[in-house]
Amino acid sequence: MTVPDSSAFGPTGPVDPVGSAGPSAPADQAATSPAGRAAPTGGPVRLDGPWAHRDVAANGARFHIAEMGEGPLVLLLHGFPQFWWTWRHQLTALADAGFRAVAMDLRGVGGSDRTPRGYDPANLALDVTGVIRSLGEPDAALVGHDLGGYLAWTAAVMRPKLVRRLAVSSMPHPRRWRSSMLSDFAQSRAGSYVWGFQRPWLPERQLLADDAALVGGLIQDWAGPRTPEFPDEETLDVYRRAMRIPSTAHCSIEPYRWMVRSMARPDGIQFNRRMKRPVRVPTLHLHGSLDPAVRTRSSAGSGQYVEAPYRWRLFDGVGHFPHEEDPIGFSTELINWLKDPEPDR
Repeated sequence: MTVPDSSAFGPTGPVDPVGSAGPSAPADQAATSPAGRAAPTGGPVRLDGPWAHRDVAANGARFHIAEMGEGPLVLLLHGFPQFWWTWRHQLTALADAGFRAVAMDLRGVGGSDRTPRGYDPANLALDVTGVIRSLGEPDAALVGHDLGGYLAWTAAVMRPKLVRRLAVSSMPHPRRWRSSMLSDFAQSRAGSYVWGFQRPWLPERQLLADDAALVGGLIQDWAGPRTPEFPDEETLDVYRRAMRIPSTAHCSIEPYRWMVRSMARPDGIQFNRRMKRPVRVPTLHLHGSLDPAVRTRSSAGSGQYVEAPYRWRLFDGVGHFPHEEDPIGFSTELINWLKDPEPDR
């Protein structure tokens, strides 16, 4: 297997030795953006808005959630290098449409617990389904982006009774992701950051260098040209501050380390076999046509793993973050599908 260049994680400058936000910008205080304007208030995680913040216990850990609205539960799962706030537009849109919208921080990220282990996808998926139970709901429509999409696929296979519907953005089915990373050089090169994560400690230091400048760089590089106002400096500052919370960089990388290092191990082989089980809930698959991190061709073959109504939607001119680059279009597509009693195949 040829590992492509992972130059995105080359030397980027000095880093605070303890991996914290540093004395000039404590992790529990609001900061000022590089543009000189005040960043959203409420600390780096519990940002103010029309939503409510609280913690729930599930699968042996504590998870931070932001929620608003009443109705059927829609649970939103973020990707890398983000946290719950990536769903701020969808929280309000879903609540206005009559849903109980909940965005959770995954294990090790945002306001959730940073445990020493438990970052394999099977356990992370149990975090997700455990949160559904802790919220007192019989099931949920799962909406996942990037790594959150990977976990949403996994949860739908592992705990199908708890997943009412499945919506995935910017992430192929886990078996499709694995085969694309191993056999498609173009996708392997596009996902070079994943290979770069396999080195010990250095990726964490690079993520935190220069006040987590690389986090902003990745989001800018992965966004498409359709919406030039995303990402603005305030948005990048929010994500950079969240990454600078101690241990977040390490915990954010650990799932990707497992995904690669387990490929030839018994636990990884067993997980890959387990994911042969088809998804049997209606599935909406969303993707940006100009996604540079996950190629359209890699995601497009995921329908073969779904034995239920499957809908594929491509957002023209959009990159890796359709829900932030085109929040109105994304929310409209998602809500119309959630309300459709008979989604088409």
